[in-house]
Amino acid sequence: MPVTLKDIAAEAGVSLMTVSNVVNGNHDKVSTGTIERIRAIVDRRGYVTNASARSLAAKSSRLIGLLVPSSEHDILVLSPHNVAVFGFLERQLRDRGYHLLFRGVSEKAEVDVALRSWNLDGAVVLGFLDEEVDDFRPTDGTPILALDSYSSNPQTTGVRSDDHEGGRLAAAHLLSLGHRRIAFAGPKFSDVGLVRQRFEGFLQAHADAGVEWGPADRIAVDPTWEFGVEGGRSLATSHPAVTAVFATADILAVGFMEGIRQSGRSVPGDVSVVGFDDIDVAHYVTPKLTTVRQDVAAKGSIAASMLLDEVRGGGAPGDPVVIPVELVVRESTARP
Repeated sequence: MPVTLKDIAAEAGVSLMTVSNVVNGNHDKVSTGTIERIRAIVDRRGYVTNASARSLAAKSSRLIGLLVPSSEHDILVLSPHNVAVFGFLERQLRDRGYHLLFRGVSEKAEVDVALRSWNLDGAVVLGFLDEEVDDFRPTDGTPILALDSYSSNPQTTGVRSDDHEGGRLAAAHLLSLGHRRIAFAGPKFSDVGLVRQRFEGFLQAHADAGVEWGPADRIAVDPTWEFGVEGGRSLATSHPAVTAVFATADILAVGFMEGIRQSGRSVPGDVSVVGFDDIDVAHYVTPKLTTVRQDVAAKGSIAASMLLDEVRGGGAPGDPVVIPVELVVRESTARP
């Protein structure tokens, strides 16, 4: 038979309420010796908390959703950067006694459905367009935190990196090396959003250096390795005067490096390449990738703290938090 709280209370010689407090982490009114005695019995007898009952009693599911966009019929695929965010966020929430539920949604209306059907205490949304985040209006007021978003929705808290500064750092580095024809490679963007901010920072560096940049050197491409390889292979013919590429994601930058190699040219001998993120692959490729580092660990920690503060306190979302970035110079950039 499963071990119950009553069994543990009887063996420890304490009340059922005392055992419940220790198991649920409420130690304010329990002595250290009693806590240690109860924990020893719990470990020895293999007691497992009934999460459903605990959540019902606390009127809290202890569940936080990580919701990402996914087309209705396709397999959900995360970028390496988003995988890293997922890992750090899960760890931070686990350390605070919460569970992370990962789910793809094909329509923005499904966000509200997920909040209610899973009785989520809160949710993190990642990868949605800012125009979609603008429309998130949870019917029951469930707190939502939007990562990497520039949405002005007053019901969503935000945590994002300093994308404008990252774009500026990348271009300023290449310009300082003497490059004057630098391609900006990344997905299509609107008037708002992180890619727009990286592009504006990229342009700012050119303006600061007194170098004119022409839109002919913009390469609109999805941020994947496959599209990077294709772009790198065709770079010599499609943009023959370009001597450097700034890619808005490391995985795209690594693809460009491979495509450039396949075309018979070298990095950085013929073309310099800078990425954005500093994911693990930046260390593994040859040459090692120069990139703009995002502090993903800080992003996950701050996001968890901000969301749980709202979950527990019920206050209004705070102002967005912007996390600094830094340029990491490795081997993929050199003078033209």
